[in-house]
Amino acid sequence: MQSVDVVVVGAGPTGLCFARALADTGLSVTLIEQQPRAALAEAAFDGREIALTHASRQILESLGLWAQLDPAEISPLRDAKVMDGGSPFALTFAAHQRTGDDLGWLVPNHLIRRAAWQSVQGQAGLEILDQASVAAVNPGPAHSVVTLADGRQLAARLVVAADSRFSSTRRLLGIGAQLRDFGKSMLVCRMQIEVPHQHTAWEWFGYGRTMALLPLNGDQASAVITLPPRQIAALMAQDEADFGRSITGFFEHRLGAMRPVATPVAYPLVGVYANAFAGDRSALIGDAAVGMHPVTAHGFNLGLQSQHRLAGILRTAAGQGGDIAARSGLAAYERGHRLASRPLYEATNAIASLYTDDRLPARLLRRAGLRLAHGVAPFRQLITAHLTQRDTLR
Repeated sequence: MQSVDVVVVGAGPTGLCFARALADTGLSVTLIEQQPRAALAEAAFDGREIALTHASRQILESLGLWAQLDPAEISPLRDAKVMDGGSPFALTFAAHQRTGDDLGWLVPNHLIRRAAWQSVQGQAGLEILDQASVAAVNPGPAHSVVTLADGRQLAARLVVAADSRFSSTRRLLGIGAQLRDFGKSMLVCRMQIEVPHQHTAWEWFGYGRTMALLPLNGDQASAVITLPPRQIAALMAQDEADFGRSITGFFEHRLGAMRPVATPVAYPLVGVYANAFAGDRSALIGDAAVGMHPVTAHGFNLGLQSQHRLAGILRTAAGQGGDIAARSGLAAYERGHRLASRPLYEATNAIASLYTDDRLPARLLRRAGLRLAHGVAPFRQLITAHLTQRDTLR
């Protein structure tokens, strides 16, 4: 049986960043991933554009990932608008007027994945087991035994699950989760536009559908459409010309004619919140801990902060020669991440519920809410600070 300090299950960007964050700690890390190395090294375009906050950029810079991203693929987010139905009113969040800072940055998900993979290449003390899956996890007083599907076993001082919101490792650890299926699918597609977007993001709560526009460089934007699965399937079945006309119509020609420049991709909308973020010699990070509805665009940012928080605890314990899986350390991680995630998770779900409810009382309430937020400048500034996370890591 091979002994290792930390086993990380899942080589998505959060799992890879966590492994990278443990470099130079002297800890041995084994990363287990079902995909082959080639798929990890050249992660395929998946349609998703990640809105990174200031805190997330700080983390990516500290891990050496930001420098690996192509500057031409980093699109600044200077303003954001929230719109409701056919109302001409929009709640606007602008870039920081005094410093000129952007609200955030948009980066293609597959490029973040590639940069994360590159960051761990040649890392001392790291072993990557690709095309492997976990069949069982048995915790013990000194280590947990991780059994792979092919029969191999590892004795790990700590097991960290980072294998998506539908984490099988979470279940093997005996940790339940609250799942909320919104009954909708989210379609994402890069579009060429005619009217400049001025690097402004839109969140548009229309009646019967929710839309978002994420501004990209070069007169392109990512269109995000939320609809029931049948309607999403019908959209994706259209040819390129009809699809472009449909999306143009959804956005009421506000950006001129829109045409796809990539194949649209659809994802089910399911929110997940684990009942615990830590157990006996185990912890959850990323979507395995909290899987967010995308309406507030904080899912990846929250996952990145979870690995940052846990890695910091492990680095301190390793530096002091202590137990990296001590109950006190894991409890501190649990408290910190729950405090950071629970209010955001509940608020996000509440927003998603209110702004997708097309009954008249809900329409009136959400419209009044936007105008109230617009009229109270400190409140709007508070929301802006929350969205940008400019001071989160300071």
